[in-house]
Amino acid sequence: MSPGSVAWAPEEAQITSRDCRISRDGEERSQAAAEPRSTFGEVFRIGEFRALWMAQVLSVAGDQLARVAITLLVFEQTRSALLAAIAFAASVVPTFAGGLILSGLADRWPRRQVMIGCDLSRAVLVGLMALPAMPIGVRVGLLFLVTMIGAPFTSARAALYPDILSGDRYVLGTAVTLTTLQFAQVVGFAAGGAVVGVFGVRTSLLADAATFIFSAVITRLWVLARPAARAAAPGAGPSPALGHPLSGGLRLVFATPALLTPMLLGWLSAFYNVPEGVAAPLAHSLGGGAVATGLILAAGAFGASLGAVLFSRLVRPRRRLRWMSPLAIGSCAMLVLFAARPTLPWALLVLVGSGLCDCYQLAANAAFVRAVPPGQRSQAFGIAQAGMSLGQGAAMVLAGAAAGRFAPSLVIATAGVLGIAAGTAIALSRVRAG
Repeated sequence: MSPGSVAWAPEEAQITSRDCRISRDGEERSQAAAEPRSTFGEVFRIGEFRALWMAQVLSVAGDQLARVAITLLVFEQTRSALLAAIAFAASVVPTFAGGLILSGLADRWPRRQVMIGCDLSRAVLVGLMALPAMPIGVRVGLLFLVTMIGAPFTSARAALYPDILSGDRYVLGTAVTLTTLQFAQVVGFAAGGAVVGVFGVRTSLLADAATFIFSAVITRLWVLARPAARAAAPGAGPSPALGHPLSGGLRLVFATPALLTPMLLGWLSAFYNVPEGVAAPLAHSLGGGAVATGLILAAGAFGASLGAVLFSRLVRPRRRLRWMSPLAIGSCAMLVLFAARPTLPWALLVLVGSGLCDCYQLAANAAFVRAVPPGQRSQAFGIAQAGMSLGQGAAMVLAGAAAGRFAPSLVIATAGVLGIAAGTAIALSRVRAG
């Protein structure tokens, strides 16, 4: 599920914290909740959304292919669970730096322009990774840069959705976005091991570079050009965060309870994404190889994609926030079953179950961004994504180090227990805040 599992997108309705209250039973009280429900067909009839969706499918699937290639290469050459986890984390942790430092660019510059620039930059970097005889350390470093540059791209694309989708269409559009992200991860992860085994690392990386180029072309041709968000704000003076973007954004996020609670729940992904960081040693301990590694990485993403569809269509808007905390805790609780050291089929089933509960991110997403001013939409999203990626990367590295001394199944079960404790504490603080 990786960063992308975690890819939040801003909510369409701009509502301040005064307009959006969360009662003690967790039910949202706002006008937006009463809007008529839309359909997926209505969302896909919007041309710009289709363009952004197509670009996402291409780039995400390619990213997962490269991620599997680098992780397997490191593990096969070093047989070190820690180094493999560090290699995987290099595709996650840089989002922290990119989210804090670069995401604000998508508020100051035209968002389409930011997306195209990021795509072309990443295509060049991935192309360098594919050069023959490139040292592993250099490839991991380039992967770090590719991931960091992806932060402003993700923020810009997410911030465009409110300009394209309205009402409940935004909720369904977000569900489509998250589902597509997870499904692309399923395809990339599941096929990644086989593709790397048959065609090698270089071909996999060249395919990834091509996806960035196609994404840039699609964005240039079918996404409308819009002025920068802050420059376009009518009658508004300079943003208070313009001179000090990072400090202003941090104050906004951490001083607003309507933002803080759903953001912290979103960060629980650091615990239930631990299996991704130890996928290679886990597959090895279960008697599998490259294909098993791909299946382990794909299982959680498959569950998350299915869960996002079911949650958005079967759970009515008024009830989504009520399910947010229980599902967040459930994502972690499922991992405790690894304490029984399941076989590969049962391990995949547990990961699918954990991924199903990941659908709570839809509710956390909506609750978070409704309180964000339009001029800081990308920045706030970048900060939330940065913390999420930092937590994921740190958890993966720690899990990889622990997997060098303990059974990977035990490491995953421990992460589940810690996630339950953190999720319960967040839920209780939410109830007290009322």
